[in-house]
Amino acid sequence: MSSAPIRPKLLIFDVNETLLDLGQLQQAVNQEFKSETAFKQWFALLLQYSLVDTVTGSYHNFGQIGDAALDMLAQALGQPARPAARKKELLTLITELPPHPDVIPGLTALQKAGFRMVTLTNSPDATVQKQMAYAGLTGFFEQLLSIDSLKRYKPHPDTYRTTCERLKVAPAQTMLVAAHGWDTAGAQLAGLQAAFIARPGQQIYPLAPAPALTGPTLPDIAHQLLG
Repeated sequence: MSSAPIRPKLLIFDVNETLLDLGQLQQAVNQEFKSETAFKQWFALLLQYSLVDTVTGSYHNFGQIGDAALDMLAQALGQPARPAARKKELLTLITELPPHPDVIPGLTALQKAGFRMVTLTNSPDATVQKQMAYAGLTGFFEQLLSIDSLKRYKPHPDTYRTTCERLKVAPAQTMLVAAHGWDTAGAQLAGLQAAFIARPGQQIYPLAPAPALTGPTLPDIAHQLLG
């Protein structure tokens, strides 16, 4: 574990899995498809095809890709496609997720220390607004940002650099906080610092630079930042 070389002026937070606990959505998807691995398959498809859109210069919002990924999942499992209304019910659950237990204590410590904090999520603008309101986290953030306006999904470097430009902070003075190795890798390769929250089942990408900070919870990351 290493210390951040520069105290960041801005903290950018990923949302899904980093701040919000996807357990309820995972349980619902697994039950719907009667498979303990259904959610993981679906989420992997969601990420994979968001990158396909970005690489090919196409764009569908995260909800549209999530809907298509449910159809692909059903096909992969040899099951019938779900009706549109049922898929909408499942996808709506992403706006009704609780924060991980460590999130509010960690954000409180960082807010008291005076850090500027924003979100940056692959979810659409309307979704992140609903997510943060439901989880009671809106007040911690200066802005709730999404890739929706740029139409390039993380980890494309433009998503991170454009956020820094918008908030008038140099990439080197900005730190992404995320629970995904692909996200911290993308941020660092775009010139940002990164902190990795080691949520269960998540790993750092070993072929990318090591994050400046790593810890099991957000308060642990906050403690390292506050030194």
